Amino acid sequence: MSGDDVGHASPVPVGETPALLTGRRWFFPSALLHELDPDAARAGRRPRRTARDWVVDFSAFLLAVVVGVTAVEALADNPHVPDGLAVVDQVAGALACAAVWLRRRWPLGLAVALTPVSIFSDTSGGAGLIALFTLAVHRPFRYVAWVGGVNVALVPFYYWVRPEADVPYLVAVLFAGLLTVAVVGWGMFVRAKRQLMVSLQDRARRAETEARLRAEQAQRLAREAIAREMHDVLAHRLTLLSVHAGALEFRPDAPPAETARAAGVIRESAHDALQDLREIIGVLRAGEPDDTGRPQPTLAALDTLVAESREAGMKVSLDHRVEDPATVPSSVGRTAYRIAQEGLTNARKHAPGTDVTVTVAGAPGTGLTIRVHNPPPEGEVPPVPGSGQGLIGLTERATLTGGRLEHGPTPQGGFEVRAWLPWG
Repeated sequence: MSGDDVGHASPVPVGETPALLTGRRWFFPSALLHELDPDAARAGRRPRRTARDWVVDFSAFLLAVVVGVTAVEALADNPHVPDGLAVVDQVAGALACAAVWLRRRWPLGLAVALTPVSIFSDTSGGAGLIALFTLAVHRPFRYVAWVGGVNVALVPFYYWVRPEADVPYLVAVLFAGLLTVAVVGWGMFVRAKRQLMVSLQDRARRAETEARLRAEQAQRLAREAIAREMHDVLAHRLTLLSVHAGALEFRPDAPPAETARAAGVIRESAHDALQDLREIIGVLRAGEPDDTGRPQPTLAALDTLVAESREAGMKVSLDHRVEDPATVPSSVGRTAYRIAQEGLTNARKHAPGTDVTVTVAGAPGTGLTIRVHNPPPEGEVPPVPGSGQGLIGLTERATLTGGRLEHGPTPQGGFEVRAWLPWG
């Protein structure tokens, strides 16, 4: 049976088993299961009869035999049929009934072969109708139209050569023609139902595939977002390392207590940076975002961020005008924290030793404003490679939350980062 048995259905992808195949396989036609079975479609093997097919095929064979036996009795009473022709008719009918078992393998060939046989053999009429029905079920309409049209066209010739003894010619022709059309229509209806089942299965498969792709895309975006969050934290840790390492390098005569404190900050920052780097790699490798990691910072953690910067030797003043930071939405608070963190990191890189001011204000309905300002540094500061990337990412982050971010030099020569975030 070829691949166009059931409407040229799309094959099921490798590794996917249709939901239809997980039920009672014996209840479905083998042709339908063949179209929906990925292993059978790839191997190119013929479909094997199911229990339902055996029952249907035996019923079809029994029906052809019953029609043939009935036709034998009619032949005996028909004076227009000689005895020799009656014997040939019965032999042809027996062979046609036996050929019914081949209807699934060669539906077109069997229907074409039984078309001329049915013209000269009354006993093969049932087998011919079954072959025509099988052709309508398993082959496209163009084949059915040609073979069925020829059968309908030959009906008048058949009853002209083999007239019925007790039935008028026109009545016999009309009845046989309607019976042929009804059999073809029934077969096409069965084929349409099978095509509908295959299309519904294919549509369900496509919907599952699209849902899986959307879930994978959402997971990928979540992993990237978490990685960006951790990247900002990692940059902050490494900046602390750079500042204290530079202080130890340029102050070899520092007091032992200050040297020990700087070494302790370096050790803690290195440990935290290593942990952050492990989490970034784990998130990027994982198939799903890791929600069991360390909690993401919010606006309430801004005091801790400023305290860490002060321990690193920065001069930071915090003007916190939000009465209850816990009421700020987590996404808005997290974005505000990242903006302040990036602002402090940039000030530490490009304006070391200056007084940095962090101002946070806002209320529900008016939004949340964040401002990080530093005056111009004293003396020349060597350029830092890769500068500006963090601010670009923060601008995108603020835009995605519905806010805005601006940054640039001030008229006095300093630098300022200003952001407004919605707070509904």
